Amino acid sequence: MFVTDFYSSSIVIHQSFEEGGKGKLCFGQGDLAKSWPLTGGMAGQREMGSHLWSVVLLALGLMMVSGTTGAAPRKPVDVPFGRNYAPTWAFDHIKYFNGGSEIQLSLDKYTGTGFQSKGSYLFGHFSMQIKMVPGDSAGTVTAFYLSSQNAEHDEIDFEFLGNRTGQPYILQTNVFTGGKGDREQRIYLWFDPTTQYHSYSVLWNLYLIVFFVDDVPIRVFKNSKDLGVRFPFNQPMKIYSSLWNADDWATRGGLEKTDWSKAPFVASYKSFHVDGCEASVEAKFCDTQGKRWWDQKEFQDLDAAQYRRLRWVRQKYTIYNYCSDRTRYPTIPPECNRDRDI
Repeated sequence: MFVTDFYSSSIVIHQSFEEGGKGKLCFGQGDLAKSWPLTGGMAGQREMGSHLWSVVLLALGLMMVSGTTGAAPRKPVDVPFGRNYAPTWAFDHIKYFNGGSEIQLSLDKYTGTGFQSKGSYLFGHFSMQIKMVPGDSAGTVTAFYLSSQNAEHDEIDFEFLGNRTGQPYILQTNVFTGGKGDREQRIYLWFDPTTQYHSYSVLWNLYLIVFFVDDVPIRVFKNSKDLGVRFPFNQPMKIYSSLWNADDWATRGGLEKTDWSKAPFVASYKSFHVDGCEASVEAKFCDTQGKRWWDQKEFQDLDAAQYRRLRWVRQKYTIYNYCSDRTRYPTIPPECNRDRDI
Protein backbone atom coordinates (compact mmCIF):
# COMPACT_ATOMS: atom_id res chain seq x y z
CA MET A 1 0.00 0.00 0.00
CA PHE A 2 1.24 3.50 -0.87
CA VAL A 3 0.37 6.29 1.57
CA THR A 4 0.96 10.03 1.46
CA ASP A 5 -0.15 12.68 3.93
CA PHE A 6 -0.58 16.44 3.74
CA TYR A 7 -0.60 18.28 7.09
CA SER A 8 -2.02 21.77 7.51
CA SER A 9 -2.30 22.94 11.11
CA SER A 10 -4.46 20.24 12.76
CA ILE A 11 -6.00 19.18 9.43
CA VAL A 12 -4.77 15.96 7.85
CA ILE A 13 -5.21 14.94 4.22
CA HIS A 14 -4.40 11.32 3.63
CA GLN A 15 -4.39 9.31 0.42
CA SER A 16 -3.72 5.61 0.07
CA PHE A 17 -3.56 3.14 -2.81
CA GLU A 18 -3.91 -0.59 -2.49
CA GLU A 19 -2.35 -3.00 -4.94
CA GLY A 20 -3.99 -2.70 -8.37
CA GLY A 21 -4.20 1.08 -8.19
CA LYS A 22 -7.47 1.46 -6.32
CA GLY A 23 -7.52 3.54 -3.21
CA LYS A 24 -9.14 6.39 -1.32
CA LEU A 25 -8.58 9.99 -0.35
CA CYS A 26 -9.25 10.91 3.30
CA PHE A 27 -9.62 14.39 4.79
CA GLY A 28 -9.56 15.35 8.45
CA GLN A 29 -9.58 13.45 11.68
CA GLY A 30 -12.29 12.19 14.00
CA ASP A 31 -15.64 13.88 13.42
CA LEU A 32 -14.20 15.88 10.53
CA ALA A 33 -13.05 12.80 8.63
CA LYS A 34 -14.30 12.39 5.07
CA SER A 35 -13.13 9.98 2.36
CA TRP A 36 -13.63 9.44 -1.36
CA PRO A 37 -13.04 6.11 -3.17
CA LEU A 38 -10.59 6.37 -6.08
CA THR A 39 -10.33 4.21 -9.17
CA GLY A 40 -7.05 2.94 -10.59
CA GLY A 41 -4.98 4.04 -13.58
CA MET A 42 -4.66 7.50 -15.12
CA ALA A 43 -8.34 8.24 -14.54
CA GLY A 44 -7.87 7.53 -10.87
CA GLN A 45 -4.85 9.82 -10.70
CA ARG A 46 -6.81 12.65 -12.37
CA GLU A 47 -9.71 12.00 -9.99
CA MET A 48 -7.36 12.02 -7.03
CA GLY A 49 -5.79 15.27 -8.16
CA SER A 50 -9.18 16.93 -8.49
CA HIS A 51 -10.31 15.77 -5.05
CA LEU A 52 -6.98 16.71 -3.47
CA TRP A 53 -7.11 20.26 -4.84
CA SER A 54 -10.67 20.68 -3.51
CA VAL A 55 -9.61 19.41 -0.11
CA VAL A 56 -6.58 21.71 0.05
CA LEU A 57 -8.82 24.69 -0.66
CA LEU A 58 -11.24 23.54 2.04
CA ALA A 59 -8.39 23.08 4.52
CA LEU A 60 -7.04 26.55 3.84
CA GLY A 61 -10.52 27.99 4.24
CA LEU A 62 -10.93 26.31 7.62
CA MET A 63 -7.58 27.67 8.73
CA MET A 64 -8.59 31.20 7.76
CA VAL A 65 -11.93 30.92 9.57
CA SER A 66 -10.34 29.52 12.72
CA GLY A 67 -7.99 32.51 13.00
CA THR A 68 -4.87 30.67 14.06
CA THR A 69 -2.73 33.75 14.74
CA GLY A 70 -2.72 33.13 18.49
CA ALA A 71 -2.32 30.07 20.66
CA ALA A 72 -2.88 28.82 24.18
CA PRO A 73 0.25 28.42 26.34
CA ARG A 74 1.83 25.02 26.66
CA LYS A 75 0.07 22.62 28.99
CA PRO A 76 1.44 23.03 32.53
CA VAL A 77 3.51 20.22 34.01
CA ASP A 78 2.54 19.08 37.51
CA VAL A 79 5.56 19.20 39.82
CA PRO A 80 5.81 19.11 43.63
CA PHE A 81 6.07 22.28 45.68
CA GLY A 82 9.73 21.85 46.61
CA ARG A 83 10.89 21.72 42.99
CA ASN A 84 10.36 25.44 42.42
CA TYR A 85 9.25 26.99 45.73
CA ALA A 86 10.16 27.47 49.39
CA PRO A 87 8.23 28.93 52.38
CA THR A 88 8.98 32.54 53.30
CA TRP A 89 7.23 33.06 56.65
CA ALA A 90 5.15 31.25 59.27
CA PHE A 91 6.44 27.85 58.17
CA ASP A 92 4.14 26.10 60.67
CA HIS A 93 1.10 27.45 58.78
CA ILE A 94 1.92 25.39 55.67
CA LYS A 95 0.90 21.73 55.48
CA TYR A 96 2.18 19.25 52.89
CA PHE A 97 0.30 16.34 51.34
CA ASN A 98 1.14 13.56 48.88
CA GLY A 99 4.88 14.13 49.02
CA GLY A 100 4.52 17.87 48.53
CA SER A 101 2.40 17.64 45.40
CA GLU A 102 -0.32 19.49 47.32
CA ILE A 103 -0.05 22.07 50.11
CA GLN A 104 -2.38 24.10 52.29
CA LEU A 105 -1.84 27.62 53.61
CA SER A 106 -3.69 28.61 56.77
CA LEU A 107 -4.55 31.98 58.28
CA ASP A 108 -5.52 32.58 61.89
CA LYS A 109 -5.74 35.68 64.08
CA TYR A 110 -2.01 35.51 64.73
CA THR A 111 -0.56 35.20 61.25
CA GLY A 112 -0.98 34.20 57.65
CA THR A 113 1.75 32.58 55.59
CA GLY A 114 3.35 32.53 52.16
CA PHE A 115 5.99 31.16 49.82
CA GLN A 116 8.16 32.26 46.92
CA SER A 117 10.01 30.78 43.98
CA LYS A 118 13.62 29.75 44.41
CA GLY A 119 14.60 31.44 41.16
CA SER A 120 13.88 34.76 39.46
CA TYR A 121 12.51 34.82 35.93
CA LEU A 122 12.40 37.13 32.95
CA PHE A 123 9.51 36.06 30.69
CA GLY A 124 7.71 32.73 30.55
CA HIS A 125 4.54 30.94 31.63
CA PHE A 126 3.72 30.52 35.32
CA SER A 127 0.68 28.76 36.76
CA MET A 128 -0.81 27.20 39.86
CA GLN A 129 -3.97 25.36 40.65
CA ILE A 130 -5.66 26.86 43.70
CA LYS A 131 -8.77 26.06 45.72
CA MET A 132 -9.82 29.18 47.61
CA VAL A 133 -10.83 29.57 51.25
CA PRO A 134 -14.38 28.19 51.56
CA GLY A 135 -17.30 29.54 53.56
CA ASP A 136 -17.10 32.93 55.24
CA SER A 137 -13.80 34.30 53.90
CA ALA A 138 -14.52 38.02 54.30
CA GLY A 139 -11.38 40.08 54.93
CA THR A 140 -8.98 37.45 53.60
CA VAL A 141 -6.79 37.77 50.51
CA THR A 142 -5.22 34.88 48.63
CA ALA A 143 -2.51 36.30 46.37
CA PHE A 144 -0.53 34.84 43.47
CA TYR A 145 1.86 37.30 41.85
CA LEU A 146 5.22 38.02 40.27
CA SER A 147 7.39 40.87 41.55
CA SER A 148 10.89 42.26 41.15
CA GLN A 149 12.92 43.40 44.12
CA ASN A 150 13.76 47.10 43.87
CA ALA A 151 12.03 50.42 44.57
CA GLU A 152 10.88 50.91 40.96
CA HIS A 153 9.60 47.38 40.89
CA ASP A 154 7.52 45.55 38.32
CA GLU A 155 4.65 43.36 39.48
CA ILE A 156 1.91 41.17 37.97
CA ASP A 157 -0.92 40.43 40.43
CA PHE A 158 -3.75 37.99 41.00
CA GLU A 159 -5.55 38.83 44.27
CA PHE A 160 -8.60 36.83 45.35
CA LEU A 161 -10.76 38.82 47.74
CA GLY A 162 -12.82 36.80 50.17
CA ASN A 163 -16.48 37.46 50.98
CA ARG A 164 -19.34 36.53 53.25
CA THR A 165 -20.85 33.08 52.81
CA GLY A 166 -22.97 32.93 49.69
CA GLN A 167 -21.39 35.99 48.08
CA PRO A 168 -19.05 35.55 45.10
CA TYR A 169 -15.29 35.87 45.26
CA ILE A 170 -13.78 38.89 43.53
CA LEU A 171 -10.60 38.49 41.50
CA GLN A 172 -8.52 41.66 41.32
CA THR A 173 -5.64 41.95 38.84
CA ASN A 174 -3.05 44.69 38.63
CA VAL A 175 0.14 45.49 36.75
CA PHE A 176 2.96 47.58 38.22
CA THR A 177 5.66 49.03 35.99
CA GLY A 178 8.55 51.08 37.35
CA GLY A 179 6.93 51.14 40.79
CA LYS A 180 3.59 52.47 39.51
CA GLY A 181 0.41 50.41 39.68
CA ASP A 182 -3.13 51.81 39.86
CA ARG A 183 -4.26 49.56 37.00
CA GLU A 184 -6.79 47.53 38.94
CA GLN A 185 -9.44 45.43 37.27
CA ARG A 186 -11.99 43.37 39.20
CA ILE A 187 -14.17 40.52 38.01
CA TYR A 188 -16.53 37.97 39.48
CA LEU A 189 -15.60 34.40 38.66
CA TRP A 190 -18.16 32.34 36.73
CA PHE A 191 -17.74 29.37 39.09
CA ASP A 192 -17.30 28.69 42.79
CA PRO A 193 -13.50 28.72 43.29
CA THR A 194 -13.75 27.00 46.69
CA THR A 195 -15.16 23.61 45.66
CA GLN A 196 -12.44 22.37 43.32
CA TYR A 197 -9.09 23.35 41.88
CA HIS A 198 -8.85 25.85 39.04
CA SER A 199 -5.78 27.00 37.14
CA TYR A 200 -4.54 30.59 37.32
CA SER A 201 -1.65 31.53 35.07
CA VAL A 202 0.39 34.34 33.56
CA LEU A 203 1.96 34.37 30.11
CA TRP A 204 4.63 37.06 29.95
CA ASN A 205 6.81 37.88 26.97
CA LEU A 206 8.25 40.99 25.36
CA TYR A 207 4.96 41.71 23.59
CA LEU A 208 2.27 41.26 26.23
CA ILE A 209 1.12 39.90 29.55
CA VAL A 210 -1.95 37.65 29.56
CA PHE A 211 -3.85 36.64 32.70
CA PHE A 212 -5.64 33.29 32.34
CA VAL A 213 -8.29 31.62 34.49
CA ASP A 214 -8.22 28.01 33.35
CA ASP A 215 -7.96 28.52 29.57
CA VAL A 216 -9.89 31.80 29.50
CA PRO A 217 -7.91 35.03 29.02
CA ILE A 218 -9.37 37.54 31.46
CA ARG A 219 -6.93 40.39 30.85
CA VAL A 220 -4.25 41.51 28.42
CA PHE A 221 -1.57 44.15 29.06
CA LYS A 222 0.37 44.85 25.89
CA ASN A 223 3.78 46.42 25.45
CA SER A 224 2.85 50.04 24.71
CA LYS A 225 6.30 51.52 25.07
CA ASP A 226 5.68 53.45 21.84
CA LEU A 227 2.78 55.18 23.63
CA GLY A 228 4.97 56.17 26.57
CA VAL A 229 3.71 53.36 28.84
CA ARG A 230 6.35 51.37 30.69
CA PHE A 231 6.35 47.59 30.31
CA PRO A 232 8.14 44.92 32.40
CA PHE A 233 11.04 43.83 30.22
CA ASN A 234 14.32 44.02 32.11
CA GLN A 235 13.70 43.21 35.79
CA PRO A 236 13.62 39.52 36.72
CA MET A 237 10.75 38.62 39.01
CA LYS A 238 10.18 36.02 41.67
CA ILE A 239 6.83 34.26 41.98
CA TYR A 240 4.96 34.63 45.26
CA SER A 241 1.81 33.41 46.91
CA SER A 242 0.35 34.25 50.30
CA LEU A 243 -2.76 34.08 52.44
CA TRP A 244 -3.24 37.06 54.72
CA ASN A 245 -5.72 39.31 56.50
CA ALA A 246 -6.65 42.55 54.72
CA ASP A 247 -9.98 43.37 56.30
CA ASP A 248 -9.17 47.08 56.20
CA TRP A 249 -9.90 47.06 52.44
CA ALA A 250 -10.49 43.62 50.91
CA THR A 251 -14.25 43.12 51.36
CA ARG A 252 -16.64 45.96 50.54
CA GLY A 253 -13.85 48.48 51.03
CA GLY A 254 -13.21 47.33 54.59
CA LEU A 255 -16.84 47.36 55.76
CA GLU A 256 -16.84 43.58 56.23
CA LYS A 257 -14.36 42.43 58.85
CA THR A 258 -12.75 39.03 59.27
CA ASP A 259 -14.75 36.72 61.54
CA TRP A 260 -11.99 35.04 63.50
CA SER A 261 -14.42 32.51 64.97
CA LYS A 262 -14.30 30.89 61.51
CA ALA A 263 -10.49 30.51 61.61
CA PRO A 264 -8.34 28.86 60.51
CA PHE A 265 -8.93 29.90 56.90
CA VAL A 266 -7.36 27.44 54.47
CA ALA A 267 -6.40 27.72 50.79
CA SER A 268 -5.13 24.67 48.89
CA TYR A 269 -2.54 24.52 46.09
CA LYS A 270 -1.13 22.05 43.60
CA SER A 271 0.59 21.91 40.17
CA PHE A 272 3.46 24.32 40.81
CA HIS A 273 4.32 24.91 37.16
CA VAL A 274 7.19 27.21 36.14
CA ASP A 275 8.31 27.48 32.52
CA GLY A 276 10.43 30.61 32.35
CA CYS A 277 13.88 31.93 31.66
CA GLU A 278 15.67 31.81 34.99
CA ALA A 279 17.59 35.04 35.41
CA SER A 280 18.81 34.74 38.98
CA VAL A 281 22.41 35.20 37.91
CA GLU A 282 22.42 37.19 34.68
CA ALA A 283 19.30 38.86 33.27
CA LYS A 284 20.99 39.40 29.93
CA PHE A 285 20.78 35.66 29.28
CA CYS A 286 17.00 35.99 29.01
CA ASP A 287 17.11 38.38 26.08
CA THR A 288 15.95 35.35 24.12
CA GLN A 289 15.39 37.14 20.79
CA GLY A 290 12.68 34.82 19.60
CA LYS A 291 14.30 31.54 20.67
CA ARG A 292 11.77 30.48 23.33
CA TRP A 293 8.31 29.13 22.58
CA TRP A 294 6.62 32.12 24.22
CA ASP A 295 8.47 34.48 21.84
CA GLN A 296 6.95 32.94 18.73
CA LYS A 297 4.46 34.81 16.57
CA GLU A 298 1.43 32.86 17.77
CA PHE A 299 2.03 34.13 21.32
CA GLN A 300 2.46 37.80 20.40
CA ASP A 301 -1.29 38.42 20.47
CA LEU A 302 -4.54 36.61 21.22
CA ASP A 303 -6.43 34.91 18.42
CA ALA A 304 -10.03 35.63 17.46
CA ALA A 305 -11.48 32.95 19.74
CA GLN A 306 -9.46 34.22 22.71
CA TYR A 307 -10.61 37.79 22.08
CA ARG A 308 -14.20 36.56 22.05
CA ARG A 309 -13.65 34.95 25.45
CA LEU A 310 -12.02 38.12 26.76
CA ARG A 311 -14.99 40.16 25.53
CA TRP A 312 -17.34 37.68 27.25
CA VAL A 313 -15.53 38.28 30.56
CA ARG A 314 -15.65 42.05 30.00
CA GLN A 315 -19.37 42.09 29.28
CA LYS A 316 -20.63 39.61 31.88
CA TYR A 317 -18.24 39.54 34.82
CA THR A 318 -16.23 42.78 35.04
CA ILE A 319 -17.25 44.95 37.99
CA TYR A 320 -14.40 47.48 37.93
CA ASN A 321 -11.96 48.58 35.25
CA TYR A 322 -9.54 51.45 35.77
CA CYS A 323 -9.83 52.23 32.06
CA SER A 324 -13.49 53.18 32.58
CA ASP A 325 -12.99 55.18 35.77
CA ARG A 326 -13.28 58.81 34.67
CA THR A 327 -13.06 60.03 38.27
CA ARG A 328 -9.55 58.63 38.68
CA TYR A 329 -8.59 59.05 35.03
CA PRO A 330 -10.40 61.95 33.30
CA THR A 331 -8.20 61.14 30.31
CA ILE A 332 -8.27 57.50 29.23
CA PRO A 333 -4.87 55.87 29.90
CA PRO A 334 -3.12 55.35 26.56
CA GLU A 335 -2.79 51.57 26.86
CA CYS A 336 -6.53 50.98 27.32
CA ASN A 337 -7.49 51.18 23.64
CA ARG A 338 -4.71 48.84 22.61
CA ASP A 339 -5.57 46.36 25.35
CA ARG A 340 -9.26 46.42 24.28
CA ASP A 341 -10.25 47.46 27.77
CA ILE A 342 -12.79 50.07 26.65
